[in-house]
Amino acid sequence: MPLTRNATFRQLTAFHTVARLGSVSLAADEMHLTQPAVSIQIAALEASAGTPLLQRNGRGVRLTEAGELLAGYASRIVDLWREAGEEMATLRGVFSGTLRVGTVTTAEYLLPPLLVSFINDRPKVKVKLQVGNRDEIVRMLAGQEIDVAIMGRPPAELKTDSRTFARHPMAFLAAPTDPLMAMPDLTLADVAETRILVRERGSGTRTTVERVFKDQGLPLRIGSELSSNEAIKRMCAAGFGAAFLSMHTCVLEINAGLLALLPVADNPIVRDWYVMHLASRQLPHVALAFEEFLCDQGQTEIQRQLGQTPGPAAAKRRPARKKAAG
Repeated sequence: MPLTRNATFRQLTAFHTVARLGSVSLAADEMHLTQPAVSIQIAALEASAGTPLLQRNGRGVRLTEAGELLAGYASRIVDLWREAGEEMATLRGVFSGTLRVGTVTTAEYLLPPLLVSFINDRPKVKVKLQVGNRDEIVRMLAGQEIDVAIMGRPPAELKTDSRTFARHPMAFLAAPTDPLMAMPDLTLADVAETRILVRERGSGTRTTVERVFKDQGLPLRIGSELSSNEAIKRMCAAGFGAAFLSMHTCVLEINAGLLALLPVADNPIVRDWYVMHLASRQLPHVALAFEEFLCDQGQTEIQRQLGQTPGPAAAKRRPARKKAAG
């Protein structure tokens, strides 16, 4: 194979940087090289591949079909080489590395303080955080773009090693002036008669609220479907109707009196947060350390975020491991 025999790591790194930045000049700046030097590396790689990898596109470049294919492999090779260097540093007693973590949109409200706590004790660790909907995070995990993922339930389509690390309260909320707040003996059937603000299909809260209504044999009347927790909170606070949200997303609004829990039985509904990685993958030390950190301290920190006093049960809780799913 000419490509694997003749291509060099320097050429692959140059190509990876250009593909990531979409510009030879930006890649040259990042690599502290001249533009002609980067272009020479790309040309040599194209000669080995036997096909163009880049096409000029105005002031930048775009990948050819072959370039798109090679870019995926180049990214994995460069990441693996970086990971090897970090693991070698760990063997020398230097705890460092890049924590590549992905989280569903709702968890971005709880994760940053946890990351800060983790990094404060490990100052040489860097973080690469990816936030997206559930399908996007599952795709990143499958493609090894991230090492660990945080979401409400393990994906059935992947074999993962998953562990619960904290409880996840989700609730029906409304503005304090909403008529539902004044209804005596409010039931879920009463809520079902109103329009409800929900997240898009595939999100964890949407799946949960659909399950709640289905289990009770009630219809779910969607007032609006939005992909943004912030938009749902604002519409709910403005009096559009009830909403079903993770309580992690609305601590400030509840404390400020803009939103309140609907007085319906079993509200909030409590599920679990999971941290997971591919079952077939050996994790870098920094990712393993982060998983252990979440399982040891995640529940206590999250209770603090929600304004709750962590009890001894939270401190002693050792989340269960859920073996490979999928």
